[in-house]
Amino acid sequence: MNIHASTDASSRVDDPGDRVVDRSIDRPLDLSCSFGHQRLKSPLLAASGCFAYAEPFAQFIDLRLLGGVSTKGISPEPRHGNPLPRICETASGMLNSIGLENVGAQAFLREKLPFLRDLGIAVWVNFFGTDFETYIECARTLGGAQGIDVLEMNISCPNIKKGGIEFGTVPEVAHRLTRACVEATDTPIVVKLSPNAGDNVAMAQAVKEAGAFGVSLINTITGMAIDVRKRRPRIATTYGGLSGPAIKPVGLRMVHQVARALPGFPICGMGGILNGEDALEYLMAGAHCVQVGTACFAEPGAIVRITEELRGLMGELGIRSVADAVGCLEALPPEAPIRAPA
Repeated sequence: MNIHASTDASSRVDDPGDRVVDRSIDRPLDLSCSFGHQRLKSPLLAASGCFAYAEPFAQFIDLRLLGGVSTKGISPEPRHGNPLPRICETASGMLNSIGLENVGAQAFLREKLPFLRDLGIAVWVNFFGTDFETYIECARTLGGAQGIDVLEMNISCPNIKKGGIEFGTVPEVAHRLTRACVEATDTPIVVKLSPNAGDNVAMAQAVKEAGAFGVSLINTITGMAIDVRKRRPRIATTYGGLSGPAIKPVGLRMVHQVARALPGFPICGMGGILNGEDALEYLMAGAHCVQVGTACFAEPGAIVRITEELRGLMGELGIRSVADAVGCLEALPPEAPIRAPA
């Protein structure tokens, strides 16, 4: 998988001689962070849809080193997902149209949650429905379970036809759906927003006013790929969700816009994070934590590596805590006007 097309962090860091780093600070570097009133041991979580229910990755890494896990999207009833082929590699990323295949809410609670609950990390359960009733049913069922820290409500998946577009692009509809789900459970709800919406600031404002605990930005961007020799789409559903380094500039822009418009509102940033510098960019843009997704397909231990890279880069830059990094981006000074020669 060609997701490593983005430049490696070590080659993108400026020469240390170009910076003034305060070496006098003796506070130990702290990667724990706050997401609203919740505390995470690290700002790096596994992204929904890219880490299954976490257990398969235990053979590769110590899952207790993660800040948390966002599970596969859970629906009230099991789903088989879309027909094959439903994934293909693209330049600097991948397209997928899995169709939110999952075991269903009851099987998740019975078979998957106990393992997650025992890890001692944040457990975010991504969930969805196809209409108001199934969203509310899923929120109510999952929200009553012990060991779930956040319900991440997915209103942004491009791979389900029923309801998704309206829920994810119309602020008034997103407000009503969020309010209904918030009222159905005491578990905090984070709404995962779509990059395909016309105005993500308006969407974030709508769900915030409806009682959302925070937002996740961004989900995949709708795209397609074509096999010219067969004259067919490479994905059975024709269109799929584009993820990986190709979408990072879009994710950063949307996180920054929402962070500026809604200061202090918790944001989980994601999209194309391959290394510690990518993660720090999201934090500087205003994200309070981040999720790593596509990188895990090519490298199961990516999140642990990225965590150590983030720690090293923060130490190099004299940033002693995640809180010090969040939203610290400075605007470029205005350029002097160009004057025509006399």
